[in-house]
Amino acid sequence: MDLSQYPLIWEYMQPELLLLAATVLLFFIDLFAPSRFLDKWFSAIACVLLVAVTAISCIPGTESHTLFGGMFVTTPMTTMVKMILNIGTLLILLQAHEWINSEACKIRRGEFYELLFFTLFGMYLMISSGHFLIFFIGLETASLPIAALVAFNKQGGESYESGAKYLFTAVFSSALFLMGISFMYAISGTLYFDDIATVASANTALFIVALTFIISGIGFKLSLVPFHLWTADVYQGGPTAVTSYLSVISKGAAAFAFLWVLFKTFSPSPEIWQGILYALIVLTITLGNLFAIRQKNLKRFLAFSSISQAGYIMLGIMAGSAQGMTALVYYVLVYIFSNLAAFGVIAAIENKTGKVSMDDYDGLYRTNPKLSLTMMLAMFSLAGIPPFAGFFSKFFIFTSAVHAGYYILVLIALLNTIISLYYYLLVVKAMFINPNDNPIAAVKSDTSARIGLVICVAGILLLGIVSAVYGYLSGMSFGM
Repeated sequence: MDLSQYPLIWEYMQPELLLLAATVLLFFIDLFAPSRFLDKWFSAIACVLLVAVTAISCIPGTESHTLFGGMFVTTPMTTMVKMILNIGTLLILLQAHEWINSEACKIRRGEFYELLFFTLFGMYLMISSGHFLIFFIGLETASLPIAALVAFNKQGGESYESGAKYLFTAVFSSALFLMGISFMYAISGTLYFDDIATVASANTALFIVALTFIISGIGFKLSLVPFHLWTADVYQGGPTAVTSYLSVISKGAAAFAFLWVLFKTFSPSPEIWQGILYALIVLTITLGNLFAIRQKNLKRFLAFSSISQAGYIMLGIMAGSAQGMTALVYYVLVYIFSNLAAFGVIAAIENKTGKVSMDDYDGLYRTNPKLSLTMMLAMFSLAGIPPFAGFFSKFFIFTSAVHAGYYILVLIALLNTIISLYYYLLVVKAMFINPNDNPIAAVKSDTSARIGLVICVAGILLLGIVSAVYGYLSGMSFGM
C-alpha cells in the first residue's frame, strides 16, 4: 500500500472524510450520551457539526485533482456544489428541529440525522465520480437511506406507503441505470468517464440504447417526465422535512451529477443526448405545470412544482457551455432558498395544526402575517417575478440556452413560466384575498425554524441583486 497517498486523500476528499467523521461522532453520541443531554443538545450538535464540515472545506482550490486512478475527481466547482448542498441541508435541519424533537420522533432522532448525513455523503460521491462504479455506489448510498427517511413517520400509514413506493422506484431506476452502464462497458471495455468518451462509438444502436437507459435511471432521481409518477405520492406521505430534502438537496445533487456524466462521458455525441433531453424538458416543464394547477394539497402542489423546476434546471445542461453549467449551479442555489422557504412555512403550520390543504390557508394573512409574507416571497421567487432571486436564476438559464441556439425550447419554457405564475399566485390569493371566517390560528414556530426562514428570505432577496455570487460561480473551473 502506498502510504504517500494518505495526505492527498485528506486534501482532496476533505468534505467526504469530515462528513463521515461527523456521522460517526453523532452515532456514538446518540449511543452513549444520557437522554437528558440528547434532548437538550443533540440537534444543536448535529447542526454545529455540519457547519464545521462546511467551514473547514468551504474554500475550493484552483485546480482539478484525481484519486484512485481517476475514479474520484475533485474540482473547484464540485467543492462549491457540495457546500451549497450543505447549506440547504443545514436549513432543513433547522426547520426539522421541532418535529424531530417531538415525543413521537425523538426516540429515533439519532437515526434521522445519521441517515441524512449518509445520504449526503452518497451525493458527494456522485458529484465527484470519474468512474461509473463510484457513481453507482454514490447513487445507492444516497437513495437507500432516503427510503428509510420517507417511511420515518410511524404514526401515519401514508409514510410507510410512500417509503415503499420510493424504494420500488429507486430499485427499478437503479436496474435501468445498471443495464445502461453494462451496455456501455460492452461497447467501450471501460467504466471511466474520460475513456468512454474517447473509445465508445456513437454510431451503434447499442450505444443509443445504453445512453437511453442511463438517462432514464437518472431521470427517476430528477423526477423528469415520464419518470415522475412516484413524486407526488412520496412527497405527500413522507415527513415534510424529508420531502423538502428530496425536493431540493436530492434534486440539486442529481442535476449536477447528470451534467457531470453527460459532459465527461458523452460530449463527443451531443446530437443524441440533446435530442432526448429536448423532449424530456418540454414534457417535464409542461406536464409539471399543468398538474400543479389541479392540486389542493400543498405538498403535492410543490411536488409538481419541483417536477417543472427540474425541467428548467435541465436547460443549463442543454446549453452545453460553461455559461450553462454556471447557470445550472446558480439556479440550484436560488431554488434551495426559495423552495425551503415554502416548505418551512408548510412545516411550521403542519406541526401545530396538521393542515396542509390550500383551502386551509384562506385568510392566513389575518392571523399569521409573517408566515404569509414568507410564503408569498417564496412563490414569487419560484415563479420568477422580479426583483427576487428566482427571476435572475431563470434569466441566466434562459440566456444560456438562447446562446446555444435553442430559441423554440426557450419560448416553450417562457410560455410555461406564465402558466406557473398562475398557480403560484393561487397560493398568494388564498392567503391574502380569499375570505375565511375561521382562519388558522396564530402559529408560533420554534427559534431554529424562524432562523431557517429568515436565512431563506435573505437568500431570496439578496441573491438576485448581489451580482458577485453569479460572477464568482462563473469564474470557477468545472474541470470538464
